[in-house]
Amino acid sequence: MPPTPPVPLAALLAREDLGLRQITGPPAAGVTVHWVHTSEMADPLPYLLGGELLLTAGVHAPEAEAVPDGYFDDYVARIVAAGGAALGFGLAPVHDTVPTALRAACEARGLALVEVPPRTTFSAVARAVWQLMAQARLAELRRVSEAQRGLAAAAARPDPVPAVLRRLSARLDGWAVLYGPGGTPVASAGREPAGPVRRGLADLARFVTGRGSTTASDTVAGTRLAAYTLGTGRGFALGVAAGRREPGDQIITSLAAVLLSLLTGEHHSGSGAGRSSALVRLLLGARPEEVAPLLLPGSDDGGDGADGGRWYVVHARSDGRYAPDATTVSALGTALGSPLIDRANDVVRLLIPAGTGAGTGAGTGPRTGMRPGTPPGPGAGPAPDAGTRTGAGAGTGAGSGTGAGAGTGPATGTGTGTGTGTGPGAGTDAATGPPTGTGTATGPATAPGTSAGAGNRAVPGTGPGIPPEPIPRPARGPRPAPDPARGPRPPEPEAPPATTPTTGTTTTGTTPTGTAAPGPRPQPGWTLGVSAAVTPDEWPAADAQAARALARARATRAPLVRHGARPALADLVPDGEADAHARALLAPLAGPPALVETLRTWLSLHGSWEGTAVALSVHRNTVRQRVARCATLLDADLDDPDVRMELWFALRRR
Repeated sequence: MPPTPPVPLAALLAREDLGLRQITGPPAAGVTVHWVHTSEMADPLPYLLGGELLLTAGVHAPEAEAVPDGYFDDYVARIVAAGGAALGFGLAPVHDTVPTALRAACEARGLALVEVPPRTTFSAVARAVWQLMAQARLAELRRVSEAQRGLAAAAARPDPVPAVLRRLSARLDGWAVLYGPGGTPVASAGREPAGPVRRGLADLARFVTGRGSTTASDTVAGTRLAAYTLGTGRGFALGVAAGRREPGDQIITSLAAVLLSLLTGEHHSGSGAGRSSALVRLLLGARPEEVAPLLLPGSDDGGDGADGGRWYVVHARSDGRYAPDATTVSALGTALGSPLIDRANDVVRLLIPAGTGAGTGAGTGPRTGMRPGTPPGPGAGPAPDAGTRTGAGAGTGAGSGTGAGAGTGPATGTGTGTGTGTGPGAGTDAATGPPTGTGTATGPATAPGTSAGAGNRAVPGTGPGIPPEPIPRPARGPRPAPDPARGPRPPEPEAPPATTPTTGTTTTGTTPTGTAAPGPRPQPGWTLGVSAAVTPDEWPAADAQAARALARARATRAPLVRHGARPALADLVPDGEADAHARALLAPLAGPPALVETLRTWLSLHGSWEGTAVALSVHRNTVRQRVARCATLLDADLDDPDVRMELWFALRRR
């Protein structure tokens, strides 16, 4: 929004309802008023900011003839020193006319002196100034809005860059030029200024592109200059030169700079040109592996691809109820680091170079999914041991993983631990924790004649970070009290981590070792299926892998599923023999492709009817009918694990 423009003194004098009259000073057309202030102080300088129309009735000098010599000269000098724009002197009730000495001082100091008639109040003058400012502001807003629409329309023309420059130069009544790398003019529009102005503007453009500044301004030979860097990162800059500068000119020029940034970024950057070249070559019969290097960021020279020219194919589906719009899809591509996006119905397909920095690769940070009490990984903080044991009493122990129980009862006694208890006897609950990480565990220590207490263990953790959420353990029954003669009770074994069988795909973004898997990472609001990293000639196969991974991700409600590429027993069979066996085994299903896809999905989900229905977006009864039809055509018992294994082997060859 443009700043509030000042009001010309001439516009204020033109108001007939005020009846103001300029007595002396510079022409009113060259005097601008920023605000109005009323003061009867003999020295108003401490109360002025500059640009004011100062109104006074001369109360500080009730008798003009009796004031000391030089009084009005000092008074006017102080107003000029404060940057006052004009002085308004009100007639009546103190003075009938403007003092002659005041008039002479204003004329000598070059300060505009305005006579305010008795019928006009100072409040009316101030209100008129605010009204004129509001009108000027509204007019400037309209001018800026019209300029924005004009620049947007120019950017949509077949020759967008020259059209934007022409529209900008017309709005500023000056010269607009686009500089390329090295300060070379690429295009210009408007009246070309003299040589010193052109050289000054070129130097200003080189300054902003070389120093990392976004904008800079200067004045040469009375001409106002401004230069703006364009957001392509390739040395482009916009320069403007105009004889005058209106309050909204900066907004207009900034909008033009944004449009030119988009235009130069698309038509002159290597990535945009490379994608255009790749499309043309594909249409003219080139193979994917020939044009793939042109699709890499910054590879306009056709260099080798990242990570040996390997790529991921990603299938994404929004978690929302409605299909994502173009802006949301573009944001997903930005997060994953690739502009190669195909939006097909409710599934978005992306082609991502292996090794792309954004949204891919091995990440750092807290490790989640660890079993309770295990040490945190790099970047993780204290990890609480989530196991709990409850008893009738409560107590706390500290240090070295040993806690002492305490309880209440009719008698008192002393326990063998580091704490004390009350009751017929005392019990202890000794436990040991892992060498790193932070753990807490409470449990009963009960025995005949002893009170039930609770123990606690705590050991210091390592590294800053956020601990994972605790995972509650199943409730256990009371354990027998320890025998003092046998020493402390050994720690209970930890439950083994839960595992799930794998079927050629891996879920989420971690490997079995707990490190982040290479390739795209999960994105909030999306369900992703990621192929293996493949060469360009394998893109069609990778597309099928990503589609199956997405179906599995939706069925298992996982944010991301990757196609597994680890070695398997099937690799021991020669490809030719494996393909021939797969064709023969699946020949009865050569009819509708829905049968094969349903069988594949059903087997990958371990025979889950509900999961298969979700993955294929069909009703569960449809899944049952298709699987039954497959069993009939194959003449096989699909509940037999050997049959399932053989079918899965064959389906993976397709």
